[in-house]
Amino acid sequence: MTLTSVETSVTGTEEQAAIEGRSPLQLAWARLRQDRVAIASAVILVLIVLIALFAPLIASAVGWSPVQQDRTTGISPEGLPVAPGSAHWFGTDNLGRDILVRTVYGARVSLLVGVVATVAASVVGVVVGTLAGYFGGWVDVALARLMDVVLSFPFLLFAIALVSIVGPSLAVSVGVIAFFSWASIGRIVRGQTLSIRQKEYIEAARSLGAGDFRIMVVDVLPNLVAPVIVLASLLMPTAIVFEATLSFLGLGVVPPTPTWGNMLADSLQFYSVAWWFVVFPGVALLITTLTFNLLGDGVRDALDPSAERLFSTRRKRGRR
Repeated sequence: MTLTSVETSVTGTEEQAAIEGRSPLQLAWARLRQDRVAIASAVILVLIVLIALFAPLIASAVGWSPVQQDRTTGISPEGLPVAPGSAHWFGTDNLGRDILVRTVYGARVSLLVGVVATVAASVVGVVVGTLAGYFGGWVDVALARLMDVVLSFPFLLFAIALVSIVGPSLAVSVGVIAFFSWASIGRIVRGQTLSIRQKEYIEAARSLGAGDFRIMVVDVLPNLVAPVIVLASLLMPTAIVFEATLSFLGLGVVPPTPTWGNMLADSLQFYSVAWWFVVFPGVALLITTLTFNLLGDGVRDALDPSAERLFSTRRKRGRR
């Protein structure tokens, strides 16, 4: 055996030992750190969260509240919004309110709705999907049909009907978004659970006398963490867009509370003469949803590197 082969063997052994000494989550984190797009998206999202958290400080520094109307320098003599300048860095809206402060406060509403709705939908989807996949039989049939009904129900029609009964509010927006989101998570969790319950370690747990509840909590749920994290990261931008859609249609948060959706709705009559009115909330919504999607793709590739290699191979074949 040559010296080169010995060095190669030793190097391979050291790399294998390093891989074997780390958990799957540690390996996923190592792969995620190598994804520059995902890391950049995470940094941008952290900045957005910090801006939303410190919105009152930003408003105090700028000198305007989100509902304060500047009737002197915030409205032109023709009664139109004022362009960005020293008094209002992002310009004003049709009522003389500062666009910068309202955009920052709109981030608080969008992130709050996105996080709460995603968490609620994930919890319900995991519970329902796990029960359907683990027990099977009539339980699976009933819960699967329930998910099909929820997925087939028209989103906007349900939102309009609900708002007409109880009125628009933040709680209604969260409830509607969570109601229409949990079924997509539940369907994927059901499929994963159907595969997991056939594994040998599940049969071994049953043979040792473990109950169904213990098996689902100890043996099934830990194996669902990775796909649920990926689904939640991709569901977050969908929830934010849903909230913006409801607010745009007047079915979400009640004005004058600023949201990106109702700001875009207010700008419809002025976008031709006040570009800043529509650009800044629109760009904020675009950046937030895009970074969430890019981060979700990075998390998916880090947790499932085989899928990432499969897609990269297909892309190479397509280029050829």
